[in-house]
Amino acid sequence: MTVHVLRLVLSAMLLALSVPATAQPPQKIPRIGFLAVPALSAIAARVEAFRQGLHELGYVDGHNIIIEYRSAEGHVERAPALAAELVRLNVEVIVTAGPMDTRHAKHATSTIPIVMTWDQDPIGSGFVASLARPGGNVTGLSSLAPEISGKHLELLTQLVPGLSRVAFLGNTTEPGNAQVWSATEAAARAGGVQLQYFDVRAPTDIEPAFRAASQGGAQAVLVLTSPVIAAQLTQVVDLARQYHLPAIYHRGHYVEAGGLLSYGVSQRDLDRRAATYVHKILQGAKPAELPVEQPMKFELVLNRHTAQQMGLTIPPAVLYQADRVIP
Repeated sequence: MTVHVLRLVLSAMLLALSVPATAQPPQKIPRIGFLAVPALSAIAARVEAFRQGLHELGYVDGHNIIIEYRSAEGHVERAPALAAELVRLNVEVIVTAGPMDTRHAKHATSTIPIVMTWDQDPIGSGFVASLARPGGNVTGLSSLAPEISGKHLELLTQLVPGLSRVAFLGNTTEPGNAQVWSATEAAARAGGVQLQYFDVRAPTDIEPAFRAASQGGAQAVLVLTSPVIAAQLTQVVDLARQYHLPAIYHRGHYVEAGGLLSYGVSQRDLDRRAATYVHKILQGAKPAELPVEQPMKFELVLNRHTAQQMGLTIPPAVLYQADRVIP
């Protein structure tokens, strides 16, 4: 190599070293939308379970992922605008806290993937074509488990000696609820318990239902999950105490808000597992091809303080079964 050529090579090398290294454009941090009708404070444990699920997969909010939380604070009418806002932010995935949120998100976009943290009947709700192959932009987790209705009545019987009359609050027109009502009727007949059904389709139906249940001689209440009831969670829990009606719910966050007890699908387990769907979608999976998963974990949650307020003694056998006891 001639001296001239060597000088050229050295000059090129020095020039390369002297030019500031141009870093690759910063990698875009994925944005995840989280849409909820209830106040986030009311479902704080669920939100934390979702964040924990992401953390287990290596995601840290604000570091390698950004979660855009949008809550309607219990005002259902605000949800459509919040869903539209998440779409305008062009988030990679929208995670929905319940069926009503899923419906609003689905109306807002047919392209952004939507992950349901739960829905009683995703097919009946019109969210997916089938559990095995959802076929659209919605996938996630199902919470339908009507077979636990007998357990609800069994627990109420243990808490309320001589139980013979139970009020059933809900809306059987909601997808999946008809199956739950049918299973509850069968369990009530087998156990010699009379059911009073109260249809709750609007927030204004809730207080009259509790009043009528009390006046009708109900000794306890079985509260069926529905978007209307979920959005008025605090009112429902307060009315159960006000009318001195021991109430059992399907979701633990009612008990965290002051309800007496719940038995059902572990909502926090569903929220944690929803993170897996987010991860798969960020890795390139299509929601249309991600099967909807069925519930795997059930839990019994008790509120000891509420029981004391209502003058109830929780039998040791029930305490022994509890997954969580709130002091």
